[in-house]
Formats: sequence, structure tokens, C-alpha cells
Amino acid sequence: MKYRELFTPVKIGKLTIKNRFAMAPMGPLGLGDSEGGWNQRGIDYYVERAKGGTGLIMTGVTFSDQQVEPQNQSIIPVSTYNSVHFVRTSKEMTERVHAYGSKIFLQMSGGFGRVTIPTNLGEFPPVAPSEIPHRWLDKTCRSISKEEIRSIVKSFGDGAYNAMRGGFDGVQIHAVHEGYLLDQFAISMFNLRTDEYGGSLENRLRFAKEVVEEIKSRCGHDFPVTLRYSVKSMIKDWRKGALPGEDFEEMGRDVEEGIEAAKLLAQYGYDALDVDAGSYDSWWWSHPPMYQEKGLYRPFCKMVKEVVDVPVFCAGRMDNPDMALEAIQTGVCDVVSLGRPLLADPDYCNKLRAGQQAQIRPCISCHEGCMGRIAEYSLINCAVNPRAARERVTAYEPILQKKKVLIVGGGVAGCEAARVLAIRGHVPVLFEKNSYLGGNLLPGGAPDFKEDDIALATWYTNELKRLGVEVHMNTTITAKDVLEGDYDTVIMATGSTPKVFSLGDDEHVYTAAQVLMKEKDPGEMTVVVGGGLVGCETALWLAKAGKKVTIVEALDKIMKVNGPICHSNKDMLELLLPFHNVEIITSAKVKGYENGTLYVETAEGMQDMKCDSVILSVGYNEENSLYHEVEFEVPEIYLLGDAKKVANIMYAIWDAFEVANHI
Repeated sequence: MKYRELFTPVKIGKLTIKNRFAMAPMGPLGLGDSEGGWNQRGIDYYVERAKGGTGLIMTGVTFSDQQVEPQNQSIIPVSTYNSVHFVRTSKEMTERVHAYGSKIFLQMSGGFGRVTIPTNLGEFPPVAPSEIPHRWLDKTCRSISKEEIRSIVKSFGDGAYNAMRGGFDGVQIHAVHEGYLLDQFAISMFNLRTDEYGGSLENRLRFAKEVVEEIKSRCGHDFPVTLRYSVKSMIKDWRKGALPGEDFEEMGRDVEEGIEAAKLLAQYGYDALDVDAGSYDSWWWSHPPMYQEKGLYRPFCKMVKEVVDVPVFCAGRMDNPDMALEAIQTGVCDVVSLGRPLLADPDYCNKLRAGQQAQIRPCISCHEGCMGRIAEYSLINCAVNPRAARERVTAYEPILQKKKVLIVGGGVAGCEAARVLAIRGHVPVLFEKNSYLGGNLLPGGAPDFKEDDIALATWYTNELKRLGVEVHMNTTITAKDVLEGDYDTVIMATGSTPKVFSLGDDEHVYTAAQVLMKEKDPGEMTVVVGGGLVGCETALWLAKAGKKVTIVEALDKIMKVNGPICHSNKDMLELLLPFHNVEIITSAKVKGYENGTLYVETAEGMQDMKCDSVILSVGYNEENSLYHEVEFEVPEIYLLGDAKKVANIMYAIWDAFEVANHI
């Protein structure tokens, strides 16, 4: 009953949405087919979120223009490429979405402009409002012509009309947001034009105004048109973004102009504003990693809500239902948008409505399965939910014969394997040597900005209990236990151990895990040896607690071997370290530690560093000795997680799901 208000209807124009939750738009990479329509994977993906109770589904970005910025229609749907096919596949999807009482909007892009992904450029030079630098490449964009603007505007009308025919309930324009083409026109930093599309704010918004007018003229005034909108750009300079709490001069759109623009956009006919902040020059704002606070867009949404008379959407790590409820009750927004949380758990809304909040699988804001894979492989997925955007091919397999399965290790791989086996009807029995489940999630989740790692460990603990999985804590399994136990199948998920080496005074040399778990006190001055992700996050955590921290890395840059890390996470972390006074020494090797002095060999020679402790964060070794003891004596045996190969959370969970779903 507590969250009842989140399940009250809301209107966008004349359209009624059944509750206050929308699926935030996320790039539909891998969800289109070669003819510009939706493939089966895409249809299943959006329908699953409707089935899970989401009131409004926003598709990821699609395209209508194929003249100015031609797109590969086999990667992302193009509503004007083959209109008959687009309408047909859209209709199949929208009819299924409507069966669950949900509405669905097509998100339509005005183009990338200067932020075009380099691999998408092909032979075409990047375009922009004016001759300005490209975001990623050392290229100068060409200025788009007025004829090309009119061509894009017309394509919006054509695409929206096809969307309406395909059963979509409205569209969202992408956008005067994040520094895409329409946003580049709206921001004076990027728009140096002297014609009617440049100069005053009204002129710079003319492109966006003509888009909504064209769509309304083609589809009627009752067809909702919403806009993704960034109030503030967070740009310090070309390709330089600001950090939270940083004092800087805004080079992009500042708040004052952002509020004025919001009022104009509502006057132009946009039926709702989906509000955020940031740009691709500061893209850790537009794609907030765990280092950003939850609900970071709420102040901007509140500003807009106070000056417009259309609904306001608020996204940005809004997965805490108490925060969502407060935002609705206090007039911050009218609709709460969930992006990555609906990747992690498509049933978020139904579980919350039914009072099953503890069953909601948390998003950990790692970006590894979504933005990381979008950038590297043109696929949208989820690190903690292996079924996201693969719903049909990863459906739970029915079993023909129930098996009793021994699982050794209660890290994420062991827990995921036990969960999947129990759902399918097998009988998993899990043994964990520690007093807790979750493995490296516990030390990894020690920093305050990694709280969702702890939430994921808690979720696994609760799920195994709910599913009736037999779990034995504080128990070390031997080869004899494995061979003499009455098990049909064995899964070894015994994890990994930190790499350590002697530096001399080893009494004050600790592993990162020991410090993170507060088993060891690093003192006031410490040196972290190893600039990988764990070392950098440990250093940031300690620095924020007031410690003097130095990172010593053997390679020529930090986080060089971690991956695939989404650039918004990596770029922000790299900036946060010096912002919090962490000193970074690269191309350096530690040689010894005694009497509170660490001896470091650098390119400039030996350096003596005074410190209270040394924290080793130089990687992990696979712990698979038990597996090798019994591998030739157990007919069906699997090695999973870090015990197989030290990697990230995503691959531990994904591999465990794959194996456990086919036993």
C-alpha cells in the first residue's frame, strides 16, 4: 500500500498511462533487422517490460533521416527505410505491449552531428550546425544546409506517421539533449550560424519547433510528442566535462537558458519533457555510473516542473522506490523513468506493486552489459540479468530428470547457478567457506558509491532462501566430500585469491580486500600498488575518507587492462582521482618497503615515499585446485566464475546462467 501513488494514472496530452513508471529509452542495438524493422529479439525485449507492469515503454533511439546521416538499418530500426516492413513488425510488437495495458512510444532521432560514433561515419563526413570540432575524432564537421534541415524535418513527419500506423501511442524526439544534432543547434557553443537557425534562443530552437509542428500536422494534435531534454550541459570546454561539486564556467547550456528553453519547447507543442543533464563532452552525466548520486536529475526536473504545464519525466538512477514516491509527491516530476533497472529486472513494477520489493534484482550501474557492450559490440544486454534482450533464446529450459547438484562456492557464479537450477526444478546444494554469500561483491561494495554491489549480494541471499536452496555456510569442501556425496553433477565456483608478494615489512602490507572489509587499517597515508579498477576505486574511497593516497602503476596509464569498461565510468573515475587529491605515478615499480618508506623505481629514478601502509591491488589468481583434484573422477563437472578465469561480475553471472540452464 505504501507505493500506491506510484500506480495512479497520468495523462500525456489525451493519452492515459496506467502508472507513473516509464521505461527510459536505451539504444536498441541488436534489436533491428536488415529491413529497418524490429527483429524477434527486439519485440520480445520490449514486450517483456510491458508484461512486467511498466506503464509506458519508450523504445531506444530510431532514425527517420537516411539522406543527411545515413544509418545502418540492420543495427537500429529506421522508420522510413521500408515503411511496410517497419509498420508490420511494429504492429506485432505494439499489439503485444497493449495486451498488458501498457503504452509504447517510438523514440526518433534528429541525428548525431558532431557526436557520431566513429565506426558509423563510413565515407560520410560528420555534420553539425556549423564548422566545429567532432567529439571523438580530430575532424572538423561540415555545416548542415537549410535544405538538409528541411529534409530531416520532413523525415520526422514520415517516420512518426509510420509509427502511428504501426500502433505506437506517441513518439519521443531525441533530442535537445546530450549534445546530439538538435541539441547542437540549440546551444550557442556549437551553433555559429547567422541564418534563421542561429543567433537568438528562439532561432536555435527553430529546428526542434519545426519537428513537433511537422509531426502534429501529419499525425494530428492528439498524437503525443514528447522531448528528451537536458537543462544543463556540464561542459567546461571542448571535450571536457565537469564533475559533481566542481566550480566551473558553463560553456554549453546553463540553467537560466535551460529553463527558458523548456518554457518555449512546451509552448511549441511538446506534450511532455523527459528531463536530464549533461552532454557527450560530459557523458558521465547523461549515462551516470555508480560514482554519481542516485536521482541526480531531480533538481533539474523540479526547476522545469515549476515553469511548464506539461508532464515532466525524471530518470537517472531512480530505482529506489522511496525516492520515486517522494519525487511524485513533492512535485519533482510526474513520471519516473527506469532504464538500466528494467534491464536488470523487467518485473520491477509488478514486484513493487505486489509488495515484493526484496525480489527486485538491483542494477549495479556498472554499464558493462549495456553501454559497454553497445560501444564495443553494438549489443544491448545487462551484466546482472543474462536474459535481457535475449529473452527467447535464454528461456528457462524444462528438465526431463531432476538432478542433485553440488555447488562449491557462494560467489556470484555459485549463487546464480543455484538460483537457475532451483527455478528449473533441480536440487542444488551450495557450500560456502565464509559466513556470507556474494564473494567479491562484499569487499567490492564497501565504498559508499558501490552500495548496489551489496544489494546484489543481499538479493542473491534472499532469492536462494525464497527458492528453498540448501545452503551451508562456514564450510570447506574437500575432494572426499565431493566424491562421497550423492551428487549427479558438480559445479566448482571456488573463486580467486588476491595476488600478493613480499616487500619487506609485510606487517603493514595489505590486500585491497582486507582494507575494504576493514580487517586492516591503512593509516592516514597509504600507497595503492596497482591502478586497475579495484585499485582506483579503493584509492578513491580512501581519499574521500580524508586519507592521503598515492597510486603506483607499472603500466603507462591506469585501468589499461580492465574491460570492457564503459567510457563514462572510466572517464569519470580517472577525473575523480585527482579531483580528490589522489596522486598517480605510472610506469613505476615498487622495490621494497621498510621503516615506513616505500621504494619506487620510476622513469626519473628511485623515489622514496613515506606511508603508513601499502595496499596491494595487482590482480587475482584463479582458485581451482579442488576442481583439478576431482575433474577426472566426476562424470559431469563444471568450472565457473573466477575459478575458471578471473573476469568481471558479468561473465561470472552469464557463464553460470548458461551452464545451469542446460544441466
